[in-house]
Amino acid sequence: MRAKLVRIGNSRGLRLAKPLLEEAGLSDEVEIHASPGVLTITAIAKARAGWAEAAAAFAPEVLLDDTISTKFDDEEWEW
Repeated sequence: MRAKLVRIGNSRGLRLAKPLLEEAGLSDEVEIHASPGVLTITAIAKARAGWAEAAAAFAPEVLLDDTISTKFDDEEWEW
């Protein structure tokens, strides 16, 4: 696909068609890397993406360990 750079103040911009952005999975923020003659635009992974699914894969009994006790638990805490 060919595109023209447009002037935006002292900078230049690039208009990208919505279907192209959707196909690439790009949203509002991207990572841009430059090398001679090449600009690479990459989607930014969302922080903690997939954490909920990974936590759900654990068996509930291993999420909290009831067998761990500390010196405070054994000697100072009144049950």
